[in-house]
Amino acid sequence: MANTYTQIHIQVIFAVQNRQSLIRNNWEAELFKYITGIIQNNGHKVLQINGMPDHVHILIGMRPTQALSELMKQVKHDSSKWINNKGFLPARFSWQAGYGAFSYSKSEVPGVIKYVQNQKEHHKSLTFREEYLKLLETHHVEFEERFLFKTIE
Repeated sequence: MANTYTQIHIQVIFAVQNRQSLIRNNWEAELFKYITGIIQNNGHKVLQINGMPDHVHILIGMRPTQALSELMKQVKHDSSKWINNKGFLPARFSWQAGYGAFSYSKSEVPGVIKYVQNQKEHHKSLTFREEYLKLLETHHVEFEERFLFKTIE
C-alpha cells in the first residue's frame, strides 16, 4: 500500500492538579489556542477544545504518527510551562497526572463537538467527577474509583 489512511477521533480530558479551579476566563481562550498549536505542530487536528476552570476537553483527529501518551505528555508539559511563564497565577500551575481518552466513530463526531462546546452549560447540573465517571461507564472502561482522582489537599 502506497500510503496510510486512518480515521481516528479521540476525546481527551485532563484536570488541573487537585482539580482546583485555576483556569481563568480572561486567559482561557489563549490557553486553548496554545494547546491547539501544540497538537497541530505534532501533525494532528483539533476538532474542538473547551473546558471548565478545573479541566479541559479536546476532540482530536489523531494521526498514527505518534502515541497518544507522548502527545498528552507534551501538551500538559508545554502548556503548564506556558501558563507559569505568563504569570497568570501567583502559584505554580500543573496538570494532574493522567487523562481520559475516548474514541469515536466519524458519525459520532458532530455530537461530541457539541458536547465539548457546551461544557459550561452542562456543568451547571453535573460535576466534573460525575461527568468523568459517566464517560468511563459509557465507554466500558474498567477502573478503580480510588485511583481516579488525586485527593484535593
